[in-house]
Amino acid sequence: MKIELAENYGFCFGVKRAIKIAEENTNAATYGPLIHNSKEIQRLDKDFKVGLVEDFTTFKSGDKAIVRTHGIVKEELAALKSSGVDVVDATCPFVTKPQEIAQEMSEKGYSVVIFGDEKHPEIKGVKSYATHGAIVVSSVDDVKDIKLHERVALIAQTTRKVEDYMSIANYLIPRHKEVRIFNTICNATFENQEAIRKLAKKADVMIVIGGKNSSNTKQLFSISKENCSESYHIEDETEIESEWFKNKALCGISAGASTPDWIIQNVINSIKNSIV
Repeated sequence: MKIELAENYGFCFGVKRAIKIAEENTNAATYGPLIHNSKEIQRLDKDFKVGLVEDFTTFKSGDKAIVRTHGIVKEELAALKSSGVDVVDATCPFVTKPQEIAQEMSEKGYSVVIFGDEKHPEIKGVKSYATHGAIVVSSVDDVKDIKLHERVALIAQTTRKVEDYMSIANYLIPRHKEVRIFNTICNATFENQEAIRKLAKKADVMIVIGGKNSSNTKQLFSISKENCSESYHIEDETEIESEWFKNKALCGISAGASTPDWIIQNVINSIKNSIV
């Protein structure tokens, strides 16, 4: 069986940047998981003494708090800074941009609509920047149930599928006097999604590696499954089952933006061992 990696996969710019920041700020703690990969978070704790804090109120004056790649709620960031905490911001610039757009458009009187997962930390943060509030939707059906102003600003979670985003935009455009659509899906998401679509179409089995709570990995798995019915989402090599590869000619592999190379290599080695 041949093993082929997608043309684009794994760590994106924002994740590489955040990990570098964390490694340069030892004896600190991230507020919330820095990235959606528990194995990499464990490595940062073990090798660089960068811990994890889930409640921002536990930081004390003089502590060093690293803001996660997904960003945090605006009021919580202000509270950390005002309490004397040394704040190191590792928010991905691709996430900072929709935060700024949400604030600007809200202050200009637009109804701010955010396409994404309301429970996701990125969206919680972006929504908090909309001065007069924002509405989060996950599908066209959600949009049909809400009352909006004549002017609408549409923003997407950075890791969503562009096809789904466009379906919402196409619904809004003929129904409002002005619809401003901001392309806030990051380039790495576009490239990784297109690469996995291309590979899954010719593969007999697909392995998608990434955190089970990683939005971008779940999107990759969804695309993979649409094009290759035998697609599997795993976090690491311990979840691999040898039966998946029986009588298969081509195994395709992709990985989410928070998946480090060392985990990907462990998976590849494990697959090779399972088919010997």
